[in-house]
Amino acid sequence: MPTSVPQRVFFLNLPPYYKKLKTKGVKKTKVNIVTLGCSKNLVDSEVLLTQLKGNGIDATHESKKDDSNIVVINTCGFIDNAKQESIDTILRYVDAKEEGLVEKVYVTGCLSQRYSQDLEKEIPEVDAWFGTRDLSRLLKQLNANYKHELVGERILTNPSHFAYLKISEGCDRPCSFCAIPLMRGKHVSRPMEELVLEAKNLAKNGTKELLLIAQDSTYYGLDIYKKRNLSDLLKKLSDVEGIDWIRLHYAFPMGFPLDVLETMAGRDNICNYLDIPLQHGSSEMLKMMRRGITREKTEELLQTIRAKVPGIAIRTTLIAGHPGESEAYFEEMMRFVEHSRFDRLGVFPYSHEENTHSHSFADDVPAVVKQERVDSLMELQQGISLELNQAKVGKTFKVLIDHKEGGSFIGRTEHDSPEVDNEVIFEGTNEYLRIGDFVQAKVTSANEFDLMAQVV
Repeated sequence: MPTSVPQRVFFLNLPPYYKKLKTKGVKKTKVNIVTLGCSKNLVDSEVLLTQLKGNGIDATHESKKDDSNIVVINTCGFIDNAKQESIDTILRYVDAKEEGLVEKVYVTGCLSQRYSQDLEKEIPEVDAWFGTRDLSRLLKQLNANYKHELVGERILTNPSHFAYLKISEGCDRPCSFCAIPLMRGKHVSRPMEELVLEAKNLAKNGTKELLLIAQDSTYYGLDIYKKRNLSDLLKKLSDVEGIDWIRLHYAFPMGFPLDVLETMAGRDNICNYLDIPLQHGSSEMLKMMRRGITREKTEELLQTIRAKVPGIAIRTTLIAGHPGESEAYFEEMMRFVEHSRFDRLGVFPYSHEENTHSHSFADDVPAVVKQERVDSLMELQQGISLELNQAKVGKTFKVLIDHKEGGSFIGRTEHDSPEVDNEVIFEGTNEYLRIGDFVQAKVTSANEFDLMAQVV
């Protein structure tokens, strides 16, 4: 296992309510689910929570009370930092078990899927380990049965006005740097009728925005419908009453289904927003990464997207410091970002993942250089984001109110996904804005990451 298991720390880092549990002598079963990693993991935790409650088991997500005696940790194994966070969390709960503060600790998710044999040896105090597709086995361990009648039902852990909708699992792409197929398996699409049912149930419970997620959303349908069927799925979801926004994440550029753009442009409740991870801006690096596309083809695709969906916001992610990334290749990526003017951009330093194709290469870019390149890309993007945001001053946008922070209400436009993108801040407004409502807002000022606005 490439991530070393750190020295165990005393249980001081867990919430203080756990320190009360030992003296209370709680005997009844209550399950606390702890989620690490991405939105796809969050959906898995919500499904587990729904199944447990459907079996009559008292369960909660990241409880702030002192009455959970069983903990299920849903881990992330994506890159080194995420793996370390998962291991640290496991160790803290194992220490809690040894102190008598919890009775059972179970571990599931990506890290467990990939490294369970190593982890069992290193952390034998964990009661059982489960993979990413072991829901039925995990439920059985918790004295519950998988209830098929609950398919399409989901208890949300975030505010109910938005929900992630996972349209498929796994990935068939051969990207050289990526370990996700090792943890999530081959691509499996969910049937359309199941997804539409889930969307209808979410809408009945107050969800107004669906965020479509997958390892590769543009591959949707190839396995069960024998064609790329994302456009048809979008149309069916768009027809669900009560859904005001549908947002598309994690589109793969090679073989991008262009009919999706026609559907996006033709449906008012499909956001003019696309999350399309491109990973690099050099054709040579894209070849080494086994992405199946060149910089030139990528730029053509970006032009097509912007032509067919005017005003679309494009979000992408890039990797800095992949093996073989010379200074010249990195400078090419910088020019690519400067030319492309993405609305949103995230950058990851390359993580050397064993059993991936890239792991066969020498990890020849020093960590400090990787971070310098990340910082350079983000500094460039900050300037682009500032220009794009300042161009919105004086304009009016439809805004979904997400939460209140201090004396300010916080919302998002259709161009922004929760947690990763810009926010709209209503400072010191005299009006009460209800969470989950839409308002018309005029932008009064802007910085690199946020828009300040007032209700029209």
